[in-house]
Amino acid sequence: MVTIFQRSILAGISIGLGGLIFVKQGGVVGAVMFAFGLLTVLYYKLPLYTGTAGFVNPKVGREWVNMVVILLGNILGCWLLSLIVPKEVNAEAIIQSRIDTGYLQSFLNAIGCGVIMTLVVKAGREKNYLLTIFGIPLFILCGFYHSIADAFYMCIVTPALLPSYLLIYLFIVLGNFVGCNVPRLFRYSE
Repeated sequence: MVTIFQRSILAGISIGLGGLIFVKQGGVVGAVMFAFGLLTVLYYKLPLYTGTAGFVNPKVGREWVNMVVILLGNILGCWLLSLIVPKEVNAEAIIQSRIDTGYLQSFLNAIGCGVIMTLVVKAGREKNYLLTIFGIPLFILCGFYHSIADAFYMCIVTPALLPSYLLIYLFIVLGNFVGCNVPRLFRYSE
């Protein structure tokens, strides 16, 4: 369990780096560069919440516990990275847009991201990284929400936004979980 937690922190840092370049650069270039985070996770086989949620066996209780440990480790990794981010870098507009979007639409936007994440993670596990390079910018440019990237954005905003955002964040986490499991409906081979 400790190893999963430690490695999930590294996954959170990796996704946080992707989020950092997206915040600093923005646009298509930032979205493409964000793929670095997931490519790192895939290459080093690090546990990522959105890379795990679509592969959990619902009959194995320990996998559910591991998924919660992974989520918490990913969030901690994002927070640790945020400690060294220059103060002029912030994600106020991103978090405010989530708040303005509201619970239901944030949940739905997170489902879209979850579907794409499971597809690109499955491809990455099969060493097809090209799908990752296209899939990550796809979910970003579509405006879909990624719970771990959002954890990083949450760590670099003014604390005043957090009370309005935290419940929406839970809807994003749940939406990612639902979306990550949509590909199961197509019965892809494990």
